[in-house]
Amino acid sequence: MRKKIVAGNWKMNMDYNEGISLFSEIVNMVRDEKKGDQVAVICAPFIHLNSLAQLSSGVVKIGAQNCHQNESGAYTGEISAKMIKSTGSDYVIIGHSERRQYFAETDVLLSEKTTTALKHNLTPIFCIGETLDERNSGSYFQVIERQLTDGVFNLSAEDFSKIVLAYEPVWAIGTGLTATPEQAQDIHAFIRAKIESKYGVNIADDTTILYGGSCNAKNAPELFAQHDIDGGLIGGASLKSRDFTDIVKALNS
Repeated sequence: MRKKIVAGNWKMNMDYNEGISLFSEIVNMVRDEKKGDQVAVICAPFIHLNSLAQLSSGVVKIGAQNCHQNESGAYTGEISAKMIKSTGSDYVIIGHSERRQYFAETDVLLSEKTTTALKHNLTPIFCIGETLDERNSGSYFQVIERQLTDGVFNLSAEDFSKIVLAYEPVWAIGTGLTATPEQAQDIHAFIRAKIESKYGVNIADDTTILYGGSCNAKNAPELFAQHDIDGGLIGGASLKSRDFTDIVKALNS
């Protein structure tokens, strides 16, 4: 059975002390709401990772928001997968729409990052999704299929089974717009069908696919009720302990 996951992405927010304070609240609140095999993750700026890992008590997993594709070297300002793992982190976001847009990250580059993350026993949360223009033009299925093919379908079945996918309708991030539950389910079902075509029904059924487009405490229950939506990649709502915890709680609905 595939894991149910809610992963918060703090993006470039929270100084060190603010992060410690917020995370402490989240751990205390999520402890009472998380059930069974459900997983709560906070993907924080690099400055927080080690401290949050020490505070997590196993209740909330820790993730980074990016990693470099190379093992080490003269890449000033970059962070390697090995460094991230050494902080006690278990997850890393790869290919977030903001990385694709602002830093021109390509599917080929993201494929390399994914391979490196897996080598160091990090679970990639690999993001895919279409822009507003691609949605309006009707090309979004082709866009998502290309992102899968060029980004992660080069992996062996064994390695692919270790990743998490996140569908981000780019047009619904930070805009106040949200895909309807039916729109989101339609894309998630398409993604799962493509995985089945590549890796077979068992791996497709076991792959966790998160929804990542302005998911909040109000719309999470309806989104998570969809058959192929296994949780969320949460942006702004992860900066408020009550909102994030309510989204985790929605996994129970």
